[in-house]
Amino acid sequence: MVGSIGYSLGIGSGLDINSLVKGLSEAERAPKEALLKRREDSNSAKVSALADASSAIDSFASALSSLISGGTLFTQPNVSDTSILSATSVPGAPLTSLSGQLEVLQLARAQTLSSVGLASSTAAVGEGDLTLTTGAGSFVVTIDATNNSLEGLVAAINGKNAGVTASIVTDQGTARLVLKGATGTANAFTLSVADGTASGLERFAFGPTVTGGLTEAQAAQDAIVKFDGVEIRRGSNSFKDLVPGVQFDLKKAAPGSLINLGLTRPGAAIEQAMTDFVSAYNELNTLLSNATAPGVGGAGGPLRGDISIRDMRRQLGQLTSTVLNSRGSIRTLAEVGVRTNRDGSLSLNAAQLKEALQNNPEGVEALFNPTQFSSDPLLVITSPMGKVKPGTYTFTNVVPEAGGVAASGEIDGIAAIGSGGFLIAPPSSAAAGLAVQVKGALASVTVTIDRGLGGALQAIRDELRGRSGPIAKSQERLSAEAKDIAEDRTDLDARSKSYYDRLLSQFTTMERQVSSFKATQSYLEQQIKAWNSDN
Repeated sequence: MVGSIGYSLGIGSGLDINSLVKGLSEAERAPKEALLKRREDSNSAKVSALADASSAIDSFASALSSLISGGTLFTQPNVSDTSILSATSVPGAPLTSLSGQLEVLQLARAQTLSSVGLASSTAAVGEGDLTLTTGAGSFVVTIDATNNSLEGLVAAINGKNAGVTASIVTDQGTARLVLKGATGTANAFTLSVADGTASGLERFAFGPTVTGGLTEAQAAQDAIVKFDGVEIRRGSNSFKDLVPGVQFDLKKAAPGSLINLGLTRPGAAIEQAMTDFVSAYNELNTLLSNATAPGVGGAGGPLRGDISIRDMRRQLGQLTSTVLNSRGSIRTLAEVGVRTNRDGSLSLNAAQLKEALQNNPEGVEALFNPTQFSSDPLLVITSPMGKVKPGTYTFTNVVPEAGGVAASGEIDGIAAIGSGGFLIAPPSSAAAGLAVQVKGALASVTVTIDRGLGGALQAIRDELRGRSGPIAKSQERLSAEAKDIAEDRTDLDARSKSYYDRLLSQFTTMERQVSSFKATQSYLEQQIKAWNSDN
């Protein structure tokens, strides 16, 4: 043990073996360590820059989409008295004109019935069948020993999903059944029991010939309005089939009060939005330019040569020439003064934009906003905005629902899926996600879907950030590189330790030999000295 310590301390040779071995080992490792560090730093910078770019395109697209969904870039209807009614634009339905006067004569109401008071909500109501008849058909409500109570009757009626809501109202120690339908005379309903029923269930019947049954607290009635003097009835106080692109919500009846209708154009909002868009785009372009800048000796941007960022810049660079409105005379951003500069940034000709807003406000508005258009009012698009790939789709041989047989038709030659009065594009169709309501027979009709600028940006973002998109592939590649670096570092650690151990072993062996030589030298010197003393 003492000898080993002596060797480790360099007693034999006088050298600091540990320091010497450590220094030689570190010198051998240093260039490889420096290379690994450069790879780590480069990969970390790429990961960070890619995350920044991905977040930037997401924020850019989301901000514009939020602005558009807020409705500030839509032409909005206005009314002269919002205490009587309100009017809002219907997303996806261009509003080109609105004028005239509306008079609200009567609000739509829902039929409401109530029963006599029972002792409690658990009181028996009588067994038997109660037939609920609505505009949608007849529904048999069965009461037996398992649900013979007011609570059971309420649950049984609500379980039919017939458009009539049952509830219990407690008043002055009694419990009453209250039934309420939907607004409009078409949603009036009756309840009947078999002739001769005397179980107590007859107390919950209602109809023109019924006596001793439910009491009608409020009769169903339609909303009645006059539009430019023409009387119109609707089953609801909210409707959007009177003027294309406008939803009216009636608040109170006001016979004799004429409400003026008009439009508010979003010209100023669009000018500001276009300015903000160009500014935000240029910030994104600068970020991407810096990240992909070429350089010599590693001085360039961290994402130079990255395919995902190159693809992002390519798609963003095409925005000014992308068709955003396939039906209008203004189809691209370039036509309203947005230009792509040589460095990839955008510039806005404010005068050209203002002129376009003056000459064709609907066309400029359509560039921003998504639109869905059917060439025939008998085919109504019901799918939400943004669910269908942009394009023009042709419906042929369209037949409406009749006699319990669902609507039928084809979309670009592929059979559509019929569901009641609706047609749905099959998943195999290019129009997947498209749903329409069929209101009449049609030989041929076209549906045009445009996403607008917000939708176009969302499509770019979704493609780039998808699970199999360019950004995901770049992230996978960088993750693989980080794993390779970690493995290389583990290998380097193992090789460095092996080299250190080998050097230490070699120098330890040398120390033993030097110590041995010194011992021999000391012995010889002592012998020679002894010889000299003898002489």
